[in-house]
Amino acid sequence: MAEIWANYQSAIFSGLKVTIIASLIALLFSLIIGTVMAIFQVSHSKGLRRFGEIYVNFFRNIPLIIIVMFFFVVLPMYGFKFNGITSGTIGLTLYTSAFIADTVRAGIEGIPKGQLEAGMASGLTYVQAMRYIILPQAFKIVIPPLGNQFINLVKNSSILSIVTGADLMYQGDLIASTTFNTLGTYTLIGLFYLFLTLPLSYLMKYLETRLVYS
Repeated sequence: MAEIWANYQSAIFSGLKVTIIASLIALLFSLIIGTVMAIFQVSHSKGLRRFGEIYVNFFRNIPLIIIVMFFFVVLPMYGFKFNGITSGTIGLTLYTSAFIADTVRAGIEGIPKGQLEAGMASGLTYVQAMRYIILPQAFKIVIPPLGNQFINLVKNSSILSIVTGADLMYQGDLIASTTFNTLGTYTLIGLFYLFLTLPLSYLMKYLETRLVYS
């Protein structure tokens, strides 16, 4: 493993950079889209509620690889070209946003309905009441499961390796096929994924503690 690290540092760091960037982009947009879909699912509008439910059920029940391949293989056949990194990031975003939507929706439903009604009665619009009253409380409730979704997103980013996304796992596959040292290579790559997910896990625990006592 030490030899692999000595000879392939640049390749590993290159893959690590791609993994971090793709994960951060997917994390940001999946949180935004997931929150919007969660609001849609609890909306008073039947149309928005139905749209949110269809979105969540669709992307939650399709394998991530199918979503990624749709952007990497299918759409280019019709003139819409996406490279591996873009395809993987879009797939990660859509897939993860469905799970985040369900998580945030559960948090919203855990807040007494009277608070939303009281906010609107005081002159706030539905969106303002959601933004300033409901969502801050909902996020406090769902920090632990939300953290799990973020960690799963980082691990699922290895899907980029299948579509030549040049991520950490992709570089690991190249190194393993070159050196034939699969044990050392994948152990090292696994440690790097651990390096990414452990701090995130501790961060979410820290935020959970701070929010509980704030």
